[in-house]
Amino acid sequence: MAQNALKPDIAFARKLQEAGGDSLKKCYQCATCAVACPLAPAGAPYPRKEMVWASWGLGDKLRSDVDIWLCHNCGNCSDLCPRGANPADVMSAARTVVYQDLVEPKKVGELMASPKGLKWLIGIPAALWAFIWVIMAVCAGGFFPRAEDGSIVFGKIFYGDYTIDPIFMITFFAAVILIIRGAMKLWKSFQPEGKLLVIGKKRPWWHCAWDVLWEEIIFASRFDECEDGPKTGKAAPGRRVSHTVLVWAFCILAFVTAVVALGHWGGKIFPMIEIHTPMRQTFPVKILANIGALMLVIGLGMLTARRLMLNKKTQRSSWSDWYLLGVIWTVAVTGIFSQIFRLADCVHLAFLVYYLHLVAVWMLFAYLPWSKLAHAVYRFTALLYVRMYGRSK
Repeated sequence: MAQNALKPDIAFARKLQEAGGDSLKKCYQCATCAVACPLAPAGAPYPRKEMVWASWGLGDKLRSDVDIWLCHNCGNCSDLCPRGANPADVMSAARTVVYQDLVEPKKVGELMASPKGLKWLIGIPAALWAFIWVIMAVCAGGFFPRAEDGSIVFGKIFYGDYTIDPIFMITFFAAVILIIRGAMKLWKSFQPEGKLLVIGKKRPWWHCAWDVLWEEIIFASRFDECEDGPKTGKAAPGRRVSHTVLVWAFCILAFVTAVVALGHWGGKIFPMIEIHTPMRQTFPVKILANIGALMLVIGLGMLTARRLMLNKKTQRSSWSDWYLLGVIWTVAVTGIFSQIFRLADCVHLAFLVYYLHLVAVWMLFAYLPWSKLAHAVYRFTALLYVRMYGRSK
């Protein structure tokens, strides 16, 4: 009679507990969580099986499990769990451990895993931009130079052509390449050995991708279905509005950045499209940028308020959650106040806050493949996979 021996991954189990899944040992497999989940399909319920694999330390199972990415973390399962095993936290922790270990260099993922690595995560960009500030200050004749007309121009120190643009372009595209590699690795891990049977007509991947992008990203409609799950008698603040506002804010700011970059670099060839910075407050692109910044603050405020309102007994925010919120808050606040101090002619504060802004923006992009922001790409990958092969969710 054949016997299969389980090979628990102790290191993975330890990381899982450190990432917020320390309550998983309380699970006694009553299946309440799988019944409570409004998103889990009848043919592939979760998170019950994930709780088993996590308890047994089966890291390979969880790494190749598409369902951990389909959970929207509404918390219904944790609210209804009779043992306080908090399946929602375990699912979130599983995702965190997987994406922090998905691409090289994995050392960055280790630094992102706990507050202990924060000094290095901040120290690297802080040293980089401080070095550039010192070098450019020598060339400009001071650390807080002004333009010929007396105005504050950050480009006098952080010159776009030779510092900001090359550094951020390299950083951004390197992060994009790593995320694509991570998504491809994740996709491959979902595929079973042998051939996958597809019942019914298989839809082209771009049709499925558009559906996922429209429903899950642009309008976050699945959050409504998530919130409409079993009633627990506890307040459950909706997340659709906050996530939608945040996504649209990122889209607006990304569009503004692209337009300014095109106007700056393209203007060297076609002078008619040239855009000079700093832009005047009445310039359409500047107005759009300020709208995006306001939406970013509103979305962040709503998400932060929701996390502060969570019932700590059944659902907690992990270090990864607060790290990402902290970085985006820093980007938003320093971006807004660097503009305010520039307009108020506070030259020292303007340059100092802008320096912090550059540090935060670099952190957001450079560490993106190992942060919770990348998990949006990986969730998109998982949703695309299941839709292509017959599941609607």
